[in-house]
Amino acid sequence: MLVLSRKPGERILIGDQVQITIVRIGPNTVRLGIDAPRDMNIVREELCVEKSEENLVSTKPASPR
Repeated sequence: MLVLSRKPGERILIGDQVQITIVRIGPNTVRLGIDAPRDMNIVREELCVEKSEENLVSTKPASPR
């Protein structure tokens, strides 16, 4: 994992097409702006975890009554 220190307004570049801008730093949060191609899927990790948990529940066979 690469760990960087940035100040508000500074950017991180990923390849030629993705720019991450530090918008605001608060006491418990960091606000990021992401510029990326529209065809690139950008999702918060917790949404992926929730979705995969929902898929696991929906694929389990129903228990007999």
